[in-house]
Amino acid sequence: MLLPTKHLPSERCALVIGADILRTLSRPLSITQLWELQLSRESDDQPRSVTWGSFVLALDFLYLVGAVRLQGAGVLERAP
Repeated sequence: MLLPTKHLPSERCALVIGADILRTLSRPLSITQLWELQLSRESDDQPRSVTWGSFVLALDFLYLVGAVRLQGAGVLERAP
């Protein structure tokens, strides 16, 4: 789930979803706000089909590599 494979398209892997999250996270946001922004990026032309599970997995990955940190009460910010 981290990298795309023959059976996992690139738009559903944690690395690409994590990059989208980092692009969106220009200011501290709650996890719910991030999820809503992710859903609003979907268009009728190209539905993104990002599931909640994939989204959370990408957040976990970003936290593990130190790209994001918790500010408290579910608020995430980009790590300096």
